[in-house]
Amino acid sequence: MKKHWYDYLWIFSAAYLALGFFNILFAWIGLICFIVPLLISIIGGSKAYCNKYCGRGQLFELLGGRLGLSRKKAPPKFLRSKWFRYAFLTFFMAMFILMVYNTYLVFAGATLREAVTLLWMFKLPWQWVNTSFVAPGIAQFAFGFYGVMLTSSVLGMITMILFKPRSWCVYCPMGTMTQAICKIKYIGVGQDGKKNETDCGVA
Repeated sequence: MKKHWYDYLWIFSAAYLALGFFNILFAWIGLICFIVPLLISIIGGSKAYCNKYCGRGQLFELLGGRLGLSRKKAPPKFLRSKWFRYAFLTFFMAMFILMVYNTYLVFAGATLREAVTLLWMFKLPWQWVNTSFVAPGIAQFAFGFYGVMLTSSVLGMITMILFKPRSWCVYCPMGTMTQAICKIKYIGVGQDGKKNETDCGVA
């Protein structure tokens, strides 16, 4: 099968996680993974990002599939259930809003906390990174956002090992959000053949 440029986006995901260890400010690049999927679902009305352009999913497929790090078992039903996916999305967004609020506090004069929070509980010290050349608020957002990206990557790795390589995709908050947007657009278009619901991943 012929390879396309987007088949190598896993390199971007791996490089992003690695660069964050050397300079936390690289975390800002991760906003691409938030903005682009939303734009594709809002404008295109599909989950093309999840199905084709998600470097993280590709990375899990590489590690779990080709390298054999996955048990390749079907994920439990509750992970795929609507209540769990939307509950996890709600919790994830609450943590994201809290992160943005903490960033606001630092912009307002609070002390910069040079730590990355893993799994919303464990604070990993990150003091070796020099952030003195940017505003403390900019650095605070980087620490918080990298924590969000690292946490989701670790959760994805765990489900990759325990279940199928891309089991994270069944409850990924971004996937749930883009699917909801796509379904809303599908309902708006109606059953006139102009929109295929399978593009939303809900057929």
